[in-house]
Amino acid sequence: MKKIALLALSLGAVLALTSCGEKKNYILATGGTSGTYYPFGGAIANIWNTKIENMNVTAQATGASAENLRLISNGDAEYAIVQNDVMDYANNGSDMFEGKKIENLASVGTLYPEVVQIAASKNSGIKTVADLRGKRVSVGDAGSGVEFNAKQILEGYGITMKDIQKNNLSFKESAEGIQNGTLDACFITAGVPNSALQELAFTAGLILIPVDGAQADSICSKYSFYTKTTIPAGTYKGTDTDTPALAIKATLAVSAKLDENTVYDMTKALFDNLDELSSAHAKGKEVSAKNAVEGISVPLHPGAAKYFKEIGVLAE
Repeated sequence: MKKIALLALSLGAVLALTSCGEKKNYILATGGTSGTYYPFGGAIANIWNTKIENMNVTAQATGASAENLRLISNGDAEYAIVQNDVMDYANNGSDMFEGKKIENLASVGTLYPEVVQIAASKNSGIKTVADLRGKRVSVGDAGSGVEFNAKQILEGYGITMKDIQKNNLSFKESAEGIQNGTLDACFITAGVPNSALQELAFTAGLILIPVDGAQADSICSKYSFYTKTTIPAGTYKGTDTDTPALAIKATLAVSAKLDENTVYDMTKALFDNLDELSSAHAKGKEVSAKNAVEGISVPLHPGAAKYFKEIGVLAE
């Protein structure tokens, strides 16, 4: 009997050790391989895999924000990089997710700004958002996050989509349209600088249209996922002054089902090692723990909230 008891205890100890050393395998959904999310996600995954024992996170190429949120909801990914506005729509079942609310979403924190850039041709006469009325304007692909950004900003100036000559074009097509004279202006939501606008600035030139004052305040008040930012002078050839703008944030989303301790450990590992993220990817320089709680409209996961309270950037 003693031998059996000892054997049982020994087996129990072995199982406990095996359990403690068990690898945690997670998927981080990102974006297309030619975009920013995929390599940036790879840099985040590398930090987790090297800083947390028995961690194995794979950065997976995907169709970006909307698909990523569905992957989390379906249990096919635990983490994802998404636009915070698209995440807001999914969580509330609005706009592109009208009647199709996505469940099980939580936020880890915002990462870096993706600026809503409004560019116009030099000879269009456009100086303000109000001047877009009646003009030929590209608002991004149909049903895209960019189109909803355009709708919300125009709305802040009392303009509807019916008040412009709306075009649904890609970033590259939008820049080409301004260059060849078939468009007057375009909306592009992306990191700064954007390659399509850089090329336009070098060829035909462009004017950046500001979003500021009472209108910016009103838009930010109505849509909590927006933050105010500035496109610095000289970002694009010929832009000699700073341009006030609104930005959404690339955001790290997580399954609300993931346990608190795991999310705390992963949040801490990421934000305690931003120097490594900066070295691995240029966008890492724009990430900070202080700014990570700005632009959050979908509640923080308890594990992430615990970390941000611990370092004093979130009130108890």
